[in-house]
Amino acid sequence: MPTPPNNEAELLDRARRLAGCALGRLARDLGRDTPENLRRHKGWIGELLEHALGASAGSLPEPDFPELGVELKTIPVTRRGLPRESTYVCTVPLEAHGETWQTSWVRRKLNRVLWFPVEAEPDTPLAERRLGTPLLWSPDAEQEDGLRADWEELMDMVCMGGLEAITAHHGSWLQIRPKAANARALTAAVGADGAPILTLPRGFYLRPAFTAEILRRHFALPGV
Repeated sequence: MPTPPNNEAELLDRARRLAGCALGRLARDLGRDTPENLRRHKGWIGELLEHALGASAGSLPEPDFPELGVELKTIPVTRRGLPRESTYVCTVPLEAHGETWQTSWVRRKLNRVLWFPVEAEPDTPLAERRLGTPLLWSPDAEQEDGLRADWEELMDMVCMGGLEAITAHHGSWLQIRPKAANARALTAAVGADGAPILTLPRGFYLRPAFTAEILRRHFALPGV
């Protein structure tokens, strides 16, 4: 496994060398098997790239490249280069009190991101899907203001017992959705009457329109 990159320039150089590479070929080069599909291997592409680029955070609550403060995020894209789905950011702290946007896990994760577009057309076998051109990004003032407003609205609902009332329609750019499909994977949260409840874990996700705008600005893609 490669050692962690020493700086952003080295990380970006490593990432750019992977652009155009098929996932199956990269997996073979790293001595890994390629699953037939991602139904039971949702995080496989991200883990493959973490391995290839020398990420060292693993499952710790910090950016994938903690020495650089850079998070790695893949974006499954269509043939037109537009995102096919929302992007997972991190879990929602369901019992968080007193946390601010400045100290939030969401902000730490999105402060500096290495975006990696990946072909994701269903008719293309996983092993043949290619990596796109990577992009190092930080939110500009307008983007951060929008993300902060969404986070504050959503976390107010979580902390005030409104978790069960949150739907995919809340949040302009950032949304909260159930994270676990298994109904037995329950976690503690605050109920509508302020009493503790058990509920499914939740995750923060970026809407496709947000990531599409990032790609459009940097790669001259069709407007959204």
